[in-house]
Amino acid sequence: MTTQTGQTEQVAQTAAEPVDVVIVGAGFTGLAAALELASQGRSVRILEREATVGGLAASFEIGDGKRLERFYHHWFSSDTEMIRLCEVLGISHLLEAHETRTGVYYANSVYRLSAPLDVLRFAPLPLKDRFRLGLMALRAQRVKHWRELESRTAEEWLVSLGGRRVYDVVWRPLLEGKFGAYASQVGATWMWTKLHLRGGSRTRAGKETLYYIRGGSEALLSALQKRLESLGVDIRTSTAVDSVHTEGAGVRGVTAAGVFHPAAQVLVTTAPQLAAALLDHPEADHPAVPELKRRWSGVDYLGNVCLVLENNRRLSDTYWLNVNDPDFPYVGVIEHTNLDRPERYDGRHVVYLSKYLPTDAELYRMSDEDVFAYSLPHIQRMFPDFRRSWVERFHVWRAPHAQPVITADYSRVMPPVESRVQGLYLAGMAQVFPEDRGTNYAVREGRRVGRLIVERLNLADTRSRHV
Repeated sequence: MTTQTGQTEQVAQTAAEPVDVVIVGAGFTGLAAALELASQGRSVRILEREATVGGLAASFEIGDGKRLERFYHHWFSSDTEMIRLCEVLGISHLLEAHETRTGVYYANSVYRLSAPLDVLRFAPLPLKDRFRLGLMALRAQRVKHWRELESRTAEEWLVSLGGRRVYDVVWRPLLEGKFGAYASQVGATWMWTKLHLRGGSRTRAGKETLYYIRGGSEALLSALQKRLESLGVDIRTSTAVDSVHTEGAGVRGVTAAGVFHPAAQVLVTTAPQLAAALLDHPEADHPAVPELKRRWSGVDYLGNVCLVLENNRRLSDTYWLNVNDPDFPYVGVIEHTNLDRPERYDGRHVVYLSKYLPTDAELYRMSDEDVFAYSLPHIQRMFPDFRRSWVERFHVWRAPHAQPVITADYSRVMPPVESRVQGLYLAGMAQVFPEDRGTNYAVREGRRVGRLIVERLNLADTRSRHV
């Protein structure tokens, strides 16, 4: 076998005990897959480069020793996979429903958009266009299958639903704020799932109901890790995988920090670009590797910068504020303690400011202190009463692969879960299509690929018994 330099690879000096399945990555996809596999008696090892499990749902310390997600999380009432997982782990009593307020920041003003009447009061649009905006979710419901929209861009579809003015005022700033230079390429299916998701989480009165777990994702991850360990799953954090090994017809394991981990099946749950970097050089044994690397490298991603403020008072009474101002550096202002109570964070009012962007963007490359300093005048422009003295502490989190770019005809470029290398699988955010990123779909895909791997292992066992 050869490396990406074409030179003979040095065999790892030590080898771990073999297992049925090695999983690369301990986000919710990898953890859910491990639960499915271990529950059916399969031996599993998870290798995670970070010091903790959870991926984008991993937590940090806030207030006086409390824990909170680095990147904001909540669940919709339609997120049945997460609700089921809580039931399986015996922590359903920790789930709490919250009616939330949402809004839009436009032309130096905040407009409430939590209920149908709020839409009719949305002054930036003429009355006729306000009706069009209010009817868009209902019109979106008429689309029965995402394939009806797959060849169209979000812009084309949204203009057909609500007209050009509604698009330019409401949707264009959000798409450009979220996807930047990719905004015109984003597929209609991405927006369709968003409208369906929001519509499915509203009460009969039109108010949005969201779910959050008491103790945050940390409570769920802790319970899940304990269950996995009780089933014999070997979870190794601070263990970065260097390469995936193939030989003959299929996979034979991975190397991490000079240790070879043999396995009959390997599941990679990273972004496809990172997965491609783990594969052997095209001169390696398996003829499918070059095409697989090309396919896995074909999905574009955006990174994310998330500034988290611990304030001594709240900014507003809005939980989720979409920003339709191109001069404001963030696409969303999410005041977490308007969802969960500030008393649970020692009275701190927690605010996330989120921006999706390329990893070579200036904001992404700034130091934490510079990100904070740069953001202060923008926050004060949005909230004129805000002062630097409100901020007790701040945190800056970055994720280089936070959002796959879902284009029109995305199913043609989406990597399949089961590769042509026998025993090698890829599952993650890039494959939850037509839905968008989220822990609910990560769990769904993890369970799905877990069941698939069990089937393949059972089939191999049957064949070996008949040899």
